[in-house]
Amino acid sequence: MTSELLRLVETAFLPEPLDYTGAELRSHFVRERGRIESDGVVAFVGACAVRGERLVDLEDAEAGDEIVAARMLHFIGEHFPCALREANLRLRLLVSIARDALAEAAPSARVLRRGDDLFVGERKLSVAICTATPLSAVFHFGVNDDPLGAPVPAIGLAELGVDAKSFALDVLERYAAECESIERALRKVRAVP
Repeated sequence: MTSELLRLVETAFLPEPLDYTGAELRSHFVRERGRIESDGVVAFVGACAVRGERLVDLEDAEAGDEIVAARMLHFIGEHFPCALREANLRLRLLVSIARDALAEAAPSARVLRRGDDLFVGERKLSVAICTATPLSAVFHFGVNDDPLGAPVPAIGLAELGVDAKSFALDVLERYAAECESIERALRKVRAVP
C-alpha cells in the first residue's frame, strides 16, 4: 500500500497575505484557496478581526467579545463527511502538534496546551474554533505572530523567535503524517466478535 493511497488529507501554505474575518470558516474555502479537492488544511499569514455575527463561539458572541491580532498564522481545515465531535478531536490533534513543534522551535518558551488553546505563562498564543457545515466540518486555528490589538494578554511567534512560514510548513507536514498514520491503523486490524 503506497502512501499516495492514504494521503487523504492534503495541505498547502498560501504565500500571499490574507486577513481572517471569520467569513473564511466555510465549506470549500480550502478547495478555493488551496486547490485541495479532498480533506485538507491550508495555512496563511494575515491580520485577524472577527466580530459580531462572524463569531462562531456562542459564549464569545453573547459576551460581545472579539478576536483581534495585527498578524496571525491561520490554519483552516475541512473534513468530509465528519461529525463535529471528530472534527473537534482533529482540531485538538492539530493544536497538540503545534505545541510539540513549538517545544522544539522555542524550548525556553514552555508552551502549554489547555483544551484547544496554547499559552506561554498566562499570555494567550492562539485561538481555535470548530463547527459544522451542511457538507463537512471546518476548523480555524490561529497562532499569534504579532498579537497587537488582542483583547487579552497575548504573545506571538515573532516574540518567541519562530518564523511563521517555517512553523506552518512543519505543522502541516506533521498533521498530514498523523492523519496518514491513522488511516494505516484503521486498515491493519481485524474485527473481533
